[in-house]
Amino acid sequence: MATYIRRNAWNDNGSFSNPDLLWYAKGVGKMQSRTLDDPASWWFFAALHNEYVAQSAFPGWGAIPPPPKVSIRPVPDPKVTGEYWNQCQHQSWFFLPWHRGYLIALEKQLREDIVSLGGPSTWALPYWSYLDKGQYPMPPAFAQKTLPDRSPNPLFVDARYGPDLDGNIYVPTREAIAQHPGDPNFSRGPVTIDSIYRTPFTGSGPVNPGFGGPVTGFSNDGQTSGYLEANPHNLVHVYVGGIFNNHKYGIMADPGTAALDPIFYLHHANIDRLWAFWNFVSQANFNPMNPSWLNGPTAAGDRKFIMPMPGHKSWTYTPRDVTNLQSLDYTYQELSISAEQQQPLLASRLTLLKAPTAVTEKVLGGATVNEANSTELVGASSVSLELGSSGVSTNVRLDSGVRNKITASLDSVAALTSSPAVEPDRVFLKLENVRGDLGVGVLSVYINLPEGAKPGDYPELLAGSAGLFGIRKASATDDQHGGHGLSFVFEITDIVDQLHLDQNFDVDALHVQVIPDRAIADDSKITIGRISIYRQGQ
Repeated sequence: MATYIRRNAWNDNGSFSNPDLLWYAKGVGKMQSRTLDDPASWWFFAALHNEYVAQSAFPGWGAIPPPPKVSIRPVPDPKVTGEYWNQCQHQSWFFLPWHRGYLIALEKQLREDIVSLGGPSTWALPYWSYLDKGQYPMPPAFAQKTLPDRSPNPLFVDARYGPDLDGNIYVPTREAIAQHPGDPNFSRGPVTIDSIYRTPFTGSGPVNPGFGGPVTGFSNDGQTSGYLEANPHNLVHVYVGGIFNNHKYGIMADPGTAALDPIFYLHHANIDRLWAFWNFVSQANFNPMNPSWLNGPTAAGDRKFIMPMPGHKSWTYTPRDVTNLQSLDYTYQELSISAEQQQPLLASRLTLLKAPTAVTEKVLGGATVNEANSTELVGASSVSLELGSSGVSTNVRLDSGVRNKITASLDSVAALTSSPAVEPDRVFLKLENVRGDLGVGVLSVYINLPEGAKPGDYPELLAGSAGLFGIRKASATDDQHGGHGLSFVFEITDIVDQLHLDQNFDVDALHVQVIPDRAIADDSKITIGRISIYRQGQ
């Protein structure tokens, strides 16, 4: 049995009656009392993820409105910052293992401080289970300005605005959106559990980023997020932080400030929990066995993953070191998801496409059906697109020959005489090279939305939503990826299936509309390099 159990932050109604939250606040307070150059300080740990310490204008750390009063000096020796700071792995197959090691290191430092304050030696970091029913609001302890003893609450952050920019912090799940519908002219794309059903772990090709992300070296920023990183991870960051314009936004909304917010670590504990569920509870999903993943970044010039540890020690680790919760001596209070979160099986799709009952029953009974993995471009926009205040729309022309392959694959389902060895064609849409700044947080993509329609009235036409977490750095021409921006992949198979059934897929183009979650700020510029559509089939 694990020594350390990470428990739900919503225990005891998410208040300071929950001892895990009360001791978390006290531990954070002690870490915040140290200066930036102390590896045991809150500020040093935030800089491990990413930082804007030297930047004088917002979002430079010195310009962040308190609380907390962010420490920006003394700056450690450049040798120390070069080894430890700006390590976070994004748009990479290292995203999950690097953040797991990061949480372990922070948890150990907090536990040492908590014990020194008289707290429990088995304390573990709580998680915010925002995808569970009724738990989408931020736990109330984070909104209190004081602790029960009336001292300042180290969990309270001023620059945390939420999706409505009013300080009411919640995650816009489908349940939450029903309670907070927002402006019907824009699109608050929902945070979902859907990524938990994606396989394999490692992405390959233009439209399969994988559950855990594409193959990379050391990647402090990149291009295409894996499915779990895309949703819920990226969306939670920008929704919780909240974005007014390029000059004012919540610190959770940008990688260079996000780890200053104590809610960051509860969000990432939940992401880590979802990985554990995908990997160990599902039992059908496996981490990579490739030595290039297990051994971490090994290319010439690549940095290693290294964390400060209590007692002025350090820990250099690899993904191999953090794949097994049992060996790490911790687990989670809940490693399950509720029945209403279960994704429809392939059998549901086969039924929709009018497969014979016997075929569907064989699939329900566990008949092996392999995913097709041959990828082919169906169509793409011809020019770069710049978003106006309410987004942008375009017609993406389709190659008739490739479109007909999709149609033939879907038609063949009704004629099946046995369980399909390979599932019918799937269709994906990709937003490529999205560049810009933080003039907006989320872009939602709709297919064939009627002219003048309110996006929220047509959830069945939503291809997906992209959280622009990290877009500032990924768009900078001096970064390691030359300002290529971010790319996002959405599966639109269900939309195409329904178009096919309605006999509306025999068309020259699909109308694609990209809608922000609010009007894009006047001083912001967001562009999309290309919108492309792919089939994945035999």
